Amino acid sequence: MIEAELKAQVHSPEAVMRQLDERAEARVEVYRDTYYDRPDGSLEKADQELRVRTVHGSDGTRTVLTFKDATVDERSGSKPEHETRVEDAEAAHAILRGLGHVEVIAFEKRCRNYAFEAHGRQMLATLVRVSEIDGTFLEVETIVAEDDVSAALDDVRVVLADLGIGPEDLTREAYTGAVAAHRG
Repeated sequence: MIEAELKAQVHSPEAVMRQLDERAEARVEVYRDTYYDRPDGSLEKADQELRVRTVHGSDGTRTVLTFKDATVDERSGSKPEHETRVEDAEAAHAILRGLGHVEVIAFEKRCRNYAFEAHGRQMLATLVRVSEIDGTFLEVETIVAEDDVSAALDDVRVVLADLGIGPEDLTREAYTGAVAAHRG
C-alpha cells in the first residue's frame, strides 16, 4: 500500500486547528523518531527510510518499526510504507544496530492527529511542530493501492484547500533534512 500524502507549511495554525477540531477529535501525541541507514548510506541513496517511532499519548506509549520504499509519485513524494507495531522499543533499536544499521538522526515531533472520512476515503490530518524547525506543518494522508495514488492525492488537495492551504504552501522538505540542517 502507498501512503498518498501531501505536506504543507501552515501560516494560520490556530485557524486550521479549529477547522480540524470540527471534523474529528484530536489525538495529541509526541513522536520520538529515530532513523537508521546502512553505514554506506545506501538506504538514503535508494530513497528508502528505516525508522523506529515511539509514540507517547494519553492512551499510553506504543512503538512502530517502519520501512518506506522509494518514491512512486515525484510531485508529492508519496511512498510505499510497511509498518508494524513493536513490543519492545529498545529491542528494536538493538536489532537494527545488530544488523549493522547506524542511527542517522533522532528528533521529536509534537503532533495533533485527526482521523476522518473525506471523499469516501479514510484520511489522517496531522498538525506537526518540530522544535528545531520554524513553523507548523500539516500532513494529510490516505493509504491506497498504487494505481489509486493520483486520484487520492487529488482528494487530499481538496481537503487541504478546504482548510485554506493552497498549492503554494506545499513542501517536500523532509523533517530529517531540516533538522540535520539546523544542527549543522
